Formats: sequence, structure tokens, C-alpha cells
Amino acid sequence: MNVAPAIVVLGQNSVTVARKIITVLPGATLYGLAGRTSGVDVSFTNFGETLRELFAQGTPLIGICAAGILIRTLAPVLSDKQQEPPVLAVAEDGSAVVPLLGGLGGVNDLARRIAQALDVKPAITTTGDLRLGTTLLSPPPGYHLANPEDAKKFISDLLAGAQVKLEGVAPWLSNSKLPIDPQGDLTIQVTERLVTPTANCLVYHPATIAIAISGIIDDAVTLVQQLLADAKLERASVAGIFAPITAAADTAIHAVASALGVPTRFFTPNQLESLLSQGYSPAQAAAIAATGTSPSSPSSPSSPSSPDIAIAIAPQPIDPNTIGQPRGRLAIIGTGPGGSQWMSPEVKEILKSATDLVGYKTYLDLVGSLADGKQRHESDNREEEARAKMALDLAASGRYVAVVSSGDPGIYAMATAVFEVCDRFALPEWDTIDIYVAPGISAMQAAAAAIGAPLGHDFCAISLSDILKPWSAIEQRIAAAAEADFVLAFYNPVSKERTWQLAEARNILLRHRTPDTPVVLAQNLGRPGQAVKVITLEQLAPASADMRTIILVGSTKTRTIKRSDGNIWVYTPRRYTEQ
Repeated sequence: MNVAPAIVVLGQNSVTVARKIITVLPGATLYGLAGRTSGVDVSFTNFGETLRELFAQGTPLIGICAAGILIRTLAPVLSDKQQEPPVLAVAEDGSAVVPLLGGLGGVNDLARRIAQALDVKPAITTTGDLRLGTTLLSPPPGYHLANPEDAKKFISDLLAGAQVKLEGVAPWLSNSKLPIDPQGDLTIQVTERLVTPTANCLVYHPATIAIAISGIIDDAVTLVQQLLADAKLERASVAGIFAPITAAADTAIHAVASALGVPTRFFTPNQLESLLSQGYSPAQAAAIAATGTSPSSPSSPSSPSSPDIAIAIAPQPIDPNTIGQPRGRLAIIGTGPGGSQWMSPEVKEILKSATDLVGYKTYLDLVGSLADGKQRHESDNREEEARAKMALDLAASGRYVAVVSSGDPGIYAMATAVFEVCDRFALPEWDTIDIYVAPGISAMQAAAAAIGAPLGHDFCAISLSDILKPWSAIEQRIAAAAEADFVLAFYNPVSKERTWQLAEARNILLRHRTPDTPVVLAQNLGRPGQAVKVITLEQLAPASADMRTIILVGSTKTRTIKRSDGNIWVYTPRRYTEQ
């Protein structure tokens, strides 16, 4: 099961059970019926459409509802048993776990994991699973069935009394209830070699091959595929691509991993130091570290032996998650100015996948249930440089870190802080990190939307905080923007220690704007206590705002519309000439 499951609930009573399931399926997404559930990852209004869409995408489905509703909903789209994802029904009180579909996709194993979390026994009805003590169609992680099309008759013959001989090593098979006999008419072969399956022989490829790469290699994907073919090794047995951490940013390594559908794992200099001192190349050292066995430096007729590639075969399947570390990832995200409804789907996915959340406590609290199960690293809002260093160090150790900002992370927020630290200190271990910025709705956008369209024409944003830049620069920019007739968005207008700047900004603007110029004050956007009101420029005073307020000052063209209910719209025309 390579795709994270979707847990679908129809009522609030089911959310508790869903949370228990998520403890053993941490990547799962919780879907809840709108109006009847809260605290879910995704709200939906149409149960049938949502379920069928997820099923078509190959998403494993866990419905906390009656089995019948799942069956009736998915019946019209059932067509290919070989491709269908696992589908399970779980009782609302967690008392029953019933696998319905997806025998080839590991539904019984998934049912066992869920049942263990709920402390119940799964309702498994698959005859082969019960009598043989294993699911031949759905091998455990680390094994790949090469010929599932032959498995149905193979299992039928076993259930009818046939004996099977086992060639190769696989504890999950030798410890099962299979009728194993060296003279059996049927054969199960466990090998990482290229073989041609037959109807009477099931072939399982164990994930025992480690491919290690170091250095820059031209057309690495083609070369690795050719090396596997020349060595008569099955690509399905490749467990992962391994390399020194210094090569973590090498796109060729990740291209090979993507082509083979396997993860990348990296070793620090300390982990390879002993092997390198023995004369092994970096690639050979990484291969040994991954498998514990001596590697080869393969070559193909079309490519000479390269010290930058090594292949090694482990005696047992390799679990990459227990070896080395992944490439560190650092996502700098913007949650929007307030409520989760303004948080983008991309940001929600990042928050679900991240291992660590770094940020100001107030902003981390805005994430809500998406922070469950994550390591939280809270700091004061003014400790941006220290926060950025911490995030980078965590990511360099192989963690997936989300630096959480409100609004948009690139507007007076943490994205700039992270890149400033990268530029100033330039630590080599930070070069290995995959850094990504995920945008969010900015406060000025939310404020504008709440009152109409005051940013409908040219505008600029200016922070009134003089902590990181002198007031003389701020003053100059306000005057220039006012003279150019921009709409202005003021961030950080006042704080407890800093109040006079807003009054000065108003005075500068009054040299270029009329006293009745509309000003929008938007406070606590998207949060409890949200307030958006319109005043005039001459009424603007430090007492009007705080650090949770965004201020929009209109241009000479900005207009207001009084509504019949007493409220006001504000907009700036797109045309500056008379029509």
C-alpha cells in the first residue's frame, strides 16, 4: 500500500474512532461530511461522488459506516480486481473491522493493523488467508509478486491438496501453514534474479538490492537500468538508492530513484568514515552500509566500470526507513491570515506529511488538528533568525520540517528569514536540503476581500516596523508611494512599544491625500473577533490599530459605496481616466 488511505466519516461520533486509526496510519486523510463533522482534514457534501473519486484515484478507503452503504456506493465503478484499492468498513463504535475489497492491494493486512489499534479482531473471510496462514496475493512489505495472474489457480490447487516446494528464503512463507514439500508439484521461488514465471510457479522478488551512487553521472537512469539487465537482476528487487549525504542534492540520484519507484537514503561522513578509510570508494562504502555485504562495481558492454556506482545484495529484504536518512526537506508555508478555510490544500498536505513544525506559538496553534503527532518547536515571534537556524538544522538531519507563518510566508515573514540565514552562514550541510516555499493568502488580500476591492489597481505594501530598517527609509517610501498615488497596505502598524510611526505615516499621507480618503482597518482576520471597518485618513490614529491589524489606505481614485444595510464597500477603479 503505497498511497495514504482516506478515512471517511459521516458523523461527529466517528471522529474519535478515526483518530485511533490514524495513530497506526499517520499519513491518512480524514474526510468528514460537512455540517455534521468538525476537526476533519477535508469536508465533503456529496458522499457518493467523494468516495467514487477517491476509489478511482486508487486511494485506500476506510469508511466508518455500514458496509452496505460502501458496497452500494462503489458497485457502479467496480471493474478490475487487479487494480482496485483496499476498501474497509469500520463500525461507528470501532467494534468491527470488515475488509470488503482489495485483496490484491493488502486489504487484510490493513484490516489487521486497524483492528489492532481498536483492540478488536478483524472479520477476515478470505479462505486462502485463513487456511494457509498467509496472503499469497498480497505479500508483506519487502516482497513483490511477479505473476499475480497465476495466483488464483495456484491458490485453488493448494486448497485442493497440492504440495509446494519453496526455493529461496522467505520467513513469511516458511513460517506459514503452506503445505511445503521438497517434492511438491507447485513451486514458490524467491529470488532477485530475472526469471520467467510459469503457471505452476509463483515468483517473489525480495527487496534485497541496494544501488549506491556518488558523483555526477550522465544519463544515470539509462546506465543503471542497463547495469541491472546485464547482471540479470530484477528491478523490482531494488530496495532503494543510497549515497553519501553530500550528494543529496544530485538530481541524477533522485531521477534514478523515481524511475525505479524506490526511496533515496543518505549516509553522513561519520557513517562512512570507517569504510572509506579501508579504501572503498564512496559508492562502495554506501552499498556496504546499506546491505552489510561486499558490493560490485558493475559495468555493461556499453559503459565501463565506474567507481561512482556500486550494487550490493543483502541476505534479507532491506527496509530503507531504518538505514541512513532521507534527504531533509524544509517547507516554508503560509497558513493565511486566520481560519483553516483560507489554508490552501497544498499547505494542508505539507502539514500532514511534515515530521516537525517550527514557528511562533500563536501560528502553530492556528494549524489545529493538523499539528497532531508532530514535533512542535515553538519560539518567540522576534526570534526569527534562531528559528530559521533550528529549522535548517532539523532538516539537515533528515527531518521534514514545516516553518509555519501566517499570511503568505514571503511577505514580511519566515521565507525571507530562512534565505537570509542560508546566505549569511552558508553551512555545507544546509546545501543538501530540499527547500520549498508554499504560498498563502496574505492579510492585505483578506482585508481587501472583506471590504470590496481596494487593491483593484496599483498598490504597494510597507511595514511600519523600524526594528529591521530605519525610520528614515520607511518615511521616504511612504512619501514616494503617496506621491505616486499607490493604494498602501500597512503591515505591523503599531505595537506596545511603537505607536508614533502610524501617526507620522498619516501626516505624510495627508500631504498627498484628502482628509476623507477611505482607510480600511482589518483586525483578527479569519479568527475570533474579526472586525473590518472603514474610517477616513484624518481619523487614523495609533489607537485605531494593533499588531493584529492590517491597514489599507486608498489612493486618490479609491471610492466607497454605501449599501442599503448601512455597510460600506470600498474599491479602486481599474480605469484612471473618465469613461
